[in-house]
Amino acid sequence: MHAEKIRPFSSRALIQLLIPLVIEQFLAVAVGLADSLMVASVGEAAVSSVSLVDTVNVLLVNTFSALATGGAIVTGQYLGNRAMDDAQRSAEQLLIFMGVLSLVVTAAMYALRYFIIHVLFGAVDPEVAADAEIYFNIVELSIPFLAIYSAGAALFRVMGDSKTSMRISLYMNLINVLGNALLIFGFHWRVAGVAVPTLASRVFAAAAVLLLLRNEKLPIRLSRRFRLFYDAKAIRNIVRTGVPNGIEGSLFQLGKILLLSVVSGFGTASITANAIGNTIGSFQVLAGNAIGMGLITVVSQCVGRQDYDDVDYYTKKLLIFTYLAMWITNIAILAATPLILRVYNVSPEAQDLASKIIWMHGVMGMIFWPMSFTFPQTLRAAGDTRFAMIAAVVSMWLFRLVLGALLATRGGYGVLGIWMAMFVDWFVRIACFVWRYHSGKWKNMAVPQ
Repeated sequence: MHAEKIRPFSSRALIQLLIPLVIEQFLAVAVGLADSLMVASVGEAAVSSVSLVDTVNVLLVNTFSALATGGAIVTGQYLGNRAMDDAQRSAEQLLIFMGVLSLVVTAAMYALRYFIIHVLFGAVDPEVAADAEIYFNIVELSIPFLAIYSAGAALFRVMGDSKTSMRISLYMNLINVLGNALLIFGFHWRVAGVAVPTLASRVFAAAAVLLLLRNEKLPIRLSRRFRLFYDAKAIRNIVRTGVPNGIEGSLFQLGKILLLSVVSGFGTASITANAIGNTIGSFQVLAGNAIGMGLITVVSQCVGRQDYDDVDYYTKKLLIFTYLAMWITNIAILAATPLILRVYNVSPEAQDLASKIIWMHGVMGMIFWPMSFTFPQTLRAAGDTRFAMIAAVVSMWLFRLVLGALLATRGGYGVLGIWMAMFVDWFVRIACFVWRYHSGKWKNMAVPQ
């Protein structure tokens, strides 16, 4: 009789890993909602200027987060293999790589400032352009701090320490919200009152992760004599796993931005309904996103040990967790939809469209979302980020973007057509990822030991 295999992550350990990730995701979404409500009190010009600049900033946030997560996979695989020197070296190189890259991006953003505000954003009112320039000048200073925080948080998560990244996120968001409230309502700083707390919160977050990563009790940490150095092998591995992840994140966000131009052609009610759908949709998939981040931590360590039986076991187990979380979350949100829409106080047409979007997204999400978004995290954690990027980007641009525009315009479905096309995109992704997983080719993509 064979003894039962002892797994490295018990159910209790998984829950302890996932709950802080769920809280961290909730904080990010909820604070973003609170920020938008406070900005609305400043006036329409401020709302327009902040939303315009943030279309670019969200692209940067998603790109740096995806790049950091992809780069941290290298560290996670070394941890699983108990190659601690390599793990520490790759962690330090990830921080250096993200820091240098972010300085280049920051310089490029300021060099392109006039083009972004006056050309990319089109012909906006002078007041909106002036507010956008103020907001841009302050917030873009935070890019290097955002990059360092993203890298540090990804390293804590890949170590299985999600509580630390959650605590930093909590304090960072508190600084942001309280700073906004003080500067907007207390000092009447308008858009500067939104921008300064964002900069301050990111400076704090970057300083916090660097300080906490010096803890000698951590499995990977910054050495006491940490210095700027270049390790070709470590950078090559980080680029191989991180860059495809970053490109996927940026092109995904860019596609969503392009779809907004299609939505805007259907009138105010459709724009409003689409915005509400996106906001509520963020809450509908919140738990799933968090579990996907946890799956990267678990699988990257299993791949480092070359224990593919554990990879299969934890992928299935965390997929079950995702389905349970998605069903509980979405049933609650769908039941509360009439109350939620009443709070928004929008026109009957916008309310009807928003209700349809929330229901479509919720029902389809309970069925298809986990396999489309949580499941491929296993491929990424194994280092197969290039295939995941190609499959996701091609599917998104062909089906969500092109098919969405066709269904919305020629198909006559309006804004609902864009959401219908998104579900087709999900199904195509699932087909690609399931085929790749069963092919076993992802097992050859691990970081060379």
